[in-house]
Amino acid sequence: MTSLPEATAINEIDADALRADPARWTQASQPWVARSLVDDWPLVSAANESDSAFLDYLLGFYSGNQVSAFLGEADIGGRFFYNEALDGFNFLQVQTTLNHLSEQLRALANDESPPSLYMGSTNLDHWLPGLSGANSLPIDLTLPLASLWLGNHSLIAPHFDFPSNIACCVAGRRRFLLFPPEQVANLYVGPWDLTPAGQAISLVDTRHPDLQRHPNFKIAMTHALTAELRPGDVIYLPSLWWHQVESLSSVNGLVNYWWTETSPVYGAPMDALTHALMAIKSLPGAQKSAWKALFDYYVFSETADDRDYWQTPRQDRTGPIDDSLARRLRAELTNHLKR
Repeated sequence: MTSLPEATAINEIDADALRADPARWTQASQPWVARSLVDDWPLVSAANESDSAFLDYLLGFYSGNQVSAFLGEADIGGRFFYNEALDGFNFLQVQTTLNHLSEQLRALANDESPPSLYMGSTNLDHWLPGLSGANSLPIDLTLPLASLWLGNHSLIAPHFDFPSNIACCVAGRRRFLLFPPEQVANLYVGPWDLTPAGQAISLVDTRHPDLQRHPNFKIAMTHALTAELRPGDVIYLPSLWWHQVESLSSVNGLVNYWWTETSPVYGAPMDALTHALMAIKSLPGAQKSAWKALFDYYVFSETADDRDYWQTPRQDRTGPIDDSLARRLRAELTNHLKR
């Protein structure tokens, strides 16, 4: 039996250092963990008292709007995933109330083999107004979207998000397994148009990997990072880093913040990828290579010193992009796509 390399522990930073220089850390290219950064949150204090106190505290802010949750049988072992045929899923998505979900979590807390319950990405301002104000992140982010994740034992397969992400463990324990973006080719990504929760995921069962079926996953593991969080701990996930999240307790809670540094007028990189799949992927090989060279030169190069010999007062799309130029290019693209 071939053994896998062990993941490396994620770098830990001092909470005071983060508060003193947040820009350095919230624009970092590598993940980090800050222990006890939100220990003083009432939400964390309630969780440290008991699971019931934590759930009661949440319900004190609940707006009453229905929430979306995943329900899986005990035999999935908490791994929300595809079915065997990869044409559906091994769980049901249901609409319920936070009150009912909380009741189920309490009832199943001592069950040795419970069904799996999972509520993901629930916007705080809509479903739990006032919770953010009572439990505020001690660093400033650019227009963050704050969400709650709640459930019992679960395993969410490696996936990525475009926004940067700061996630705060507020109840139970969570284990993160991270892979840098360049490991995508070694993660055996599933379909993009049929996904468990909107993002493409790795098909590797990381707890019991089949290295005959997924041999390159061993390479990915040589670059993997890991951390286990307790209530009050915070993790930073840079944009596009693949991350698996495993909930290890009978009641787990996480509050996360997504944000981007660029204005929405610049558009979404995922839209550019979709357009490239449509417009470039089917070209003959030589043409694709030529387009790759142009993209490398105009988009992915870090400097443009070789273009300094010509300067013009007119704004050029191959130079630095500001909001004005972004709006002009956006309008041009919109017109072209209407043809």
